[in-house]
Amino acid sequence: MKALFIGGTGTISSAISHLAPSLGWEIFHLNRGSRKSEFEGVTQIQCDIRAEDEKTIRSKIEKAFGGEKIDVVADFIAFVPDHVKKDFTIFDGLCRQYFFISSASAYQKPPSSCVITEGTPLSNPFWEYSRNKIACEEYLTQKYRESGFPVTIIRPSHTYDERSVPLGVHGKNGSWQVLKRIMDGKPVIIHGDGTSLWTITHNSDFAYAFVRLMGNIHAIGESIHITSNENLSWNQIYAIIAQTLKTELKAVHVSSEFLDAFSKGNYDFKGSLIGDKANSVIFDNSKLKRLVPEFCAKVRADEGLKMTIGNVLATPGLQRDDPEFDMFCDKVIAAVKVI
Repeated sequence: MKALFIGGTGTISSAISHLAPSLGWEIFHLNRGSRKSEFEGVTQIQCDIRAEDEKTIRSKIEKAFGGEKIDVVADFIAFVPDHVKKDFTIFDGLCRQYFFISSASAYQKPPSSCVITEGTPLSNPFWEYSRNKIACEEYLTQKYRESGFPVTIIRPSHTYDERSVPLGVHGKNGSWQVLKRIMDGKPVIIHGDGTSLWTITHNSDFAYAFVRLMGNIHAIGESIHITSNENLSWNQIYAIIAQTLKTELKAVHVSSEFLDAFSKGNYDFKGSLIGDKANSVIFDNSKLKRLVPEFCAKVRADEGLKMTIGNVLATPGLQRDDPEFDMFCDKVIAAVKVI
């Protein structure tokens, strides 16, 4: 069984790229880089899918696969309709299953029910990123209905790995500055009152489910979210982080609307908070478990957070200071205290 991944080195795709070969998959990565792959047993196809024309790309792929039909194609870097339209032109008739990576943020915001199933309406007036994912889904679903294009739509929620701690409010350089503030005894911002429920999923659990959907005939034409079944409040998530750092948590709760207004567009809090993390969500994974009966998320949130924090603390390259965000936090906290 052979699979082609467009991208392949991100939070989600890297875990899949590591796992799939051990389960008998031969993996190819399509990317523009020329350096040797960090993944054992993965074949690189050098190609810039955004810049090169469809005919040239298809020719390169057909050559790499010896003219054989590809069992699975998964695009991990498709974000707007033009990306999937180009994919359709390239892969129509060339693959047995095509995966589009959408987003759980595409689900109705604010939700009419906190329990999310794949049947929950798709609507997000707060975040263009989510609306683009919805438009991609609609195009691919239309192609499945009209011509049988073998699409499987996957909706991840907040998936994390060993490189970045999952947070609600952070700067452009990721989670390090928040960890640093906690370790330095400085107050940190938690959006809202911190009681909204959230789900974080370790990328190894995501990969387990995803690989078992690869080549799964019952997944074709379906939309499926992959998440843990564990629900925590944001207060609990930040408390685990502080406990792991062996430091007292000094939390300052700030409304998402205030953060969005105060940031003046420097941070996308309207999308990432109001259009996503500020809402309580509980994912119903019944559909995934019907398709992959053996699936069970094994990495508990506190265990995953501890592993990630340990790795970040041990890896200087992941410790990217963000003085701009640090100053922003200080200004927000001072403003809230005045109010």
